[in-house]
Amino acid sequence: MGSQEVTDWQGKHVTVAGLGVSGIPAAKVLHGLGAVVTVVNDGDDERSRAQAAELEALGITVRLGDGATLPEGTELIVTAPGWKPDKPLFAAAAAAGVPVWGDVELAWRLRDPDAAPWLAVTGTNGKTTTVQMLASILKAAGLRTAAVGNIGVSLLDAVLGEERYDVLAVELSSYQLHWAPSLRAHSGAVLNLAPDHLDWHGSMEAYAADKGRIYEGNRVACVYNLADKATEDLVREADVEEGCRAVGFTLGTPGPSQLGVVEGILVDRAFVENRQKNAQELAEVSDVKPPAPHNIANALAAAALARAFGVPAAAVRDGLRAFTPDAHRIAHVADVDGVAYVDDSKATNTHAAEASLAAYESIVWIAGGLAKGATFDELVAKSAKRLRGVVLIGADRALIREALVRHAPEVPVVDLDRTDTGAMLAAVREARGLARKGDTVLLAPACASMDMFANYNKRGDAFAEAVRALGASA
Repeated sequence: MGSQEVTDWQGKHVTVAGLGVSGIPAAKVLHGLGAVVTVVNDGDDERSRAQAAELEALGITVRLGDGATLPEGTELIVTAPGWKPDKPLFAAAAAAGVPVWGDVELAWRLRDPDAAPWLAVTGTNGKTTTVQMLASILKAAGLRTAAVGNIGVSLLDAVLGEERYDVLAVELSSYQLHWAPSLRAHSGAVLNLAPDHLDWHGSMEAYAADKGRIYEGNRVACVYNLADKATEDLVREADVEEGCRAVGFTLGTPGPSQLGVVEGILVDRAFVENRQKNAQELAEVSDVKPPAPHNIANALAAAALARAFGVPAAAVRDGLRAFTPDAHRIAHVADVDGVAYVDDSKATNTHAAEASLAAYESIVWIAGGLAKGATFDELVAKSAKRLRGVVLIGADRALIREALVRHAPEVPVVDLDRTDTGAMLAAVREARGLARKGDTVLLAPACASMDMFANYNKRGDAFAEAVRALGASA
């Protein structure tokens, strides 16, 4: 199905699967291009009905409470990224020979082919931070850019809006990549791979394969993580344009075609003349906020993509200095009685929590919530020597407690069996009782928040509020 010519869409029957942040803009754009649009949605609640009314007023057909059957005459499905590949709608589409695109695929097909190239980032953890760092570096180089995709600005708005960009910093989830078969980024990065969303993808292999799609057709650099062999394997399997290079990043000393760290300096041995012998200083570790190991890795990945686009070294330093991390990502809340209190509520899985725990020497860990099928043995075993004590909250805290019994039996554990609004204050008070001067009380739950809180932001806010209450009474 063609796309660059608007006339291609005139009278085409397109089904949009799912209302929401990607479905509604997609439906409006396609309708505006002259397509005959039907939106199907599983839910039929008050919010869905309000969204449906807005679309129906434009002349778009909406079917609520039936996301399973293929509307008659459908020539293309555009799906919200969260819809699982095993949905009956997609089986019906396959049987009828109807292609399925995601919102990213639609944006890629609709963009002007001569418009801004995409620098793309995926990975289990660190995507948003890396893309924001990358956008900050590109801006510091005087380029017109935006952080788009799985964060903030919709990709459709970015490619079809009035604003003209030089380059886009694009965050892509495994879901979005699954539904974006023709995407070809200028350069792409896979930051890391850990088991996540396996209920959606069906297996670790399928999850990894979808992440690896980010490298398909790269022109300049496929950026991978030396500490995570799976990311390098994906580069090897990718079909890239001739001359495209594999560029690794490492927290150690870099070899040729790598970025890394030497004596507190971020250095580039990939995008320099005579990389066998030369290295270019980019920034100091202290320019990275916060300078935790996994965040330095994010900065190196962002720097690699920016350098692949030809950005000068000084812009890497200036961009990293100008960058401010989002809330609830290893955010230092306060020091109370010589103990640091750090909010990493965004650590909603074990991989993210492991990175967070690795950033501190002596920790009272507040953990727990909804495990989403995760296991905690590896996380606890790796972090045991850093733990002064643990305070457990949330629905699946027993799973973490059992891992602690197996791998850190000497560490004192407080098990809080309450989910009321005062639970976080109680957790922080218990943590204070376990902590010694110089320790860090770290909220890195390794679990989702929805058992007790609306989202991880609210969980982090509750933690910060509890710490401030503690400070006021100190």
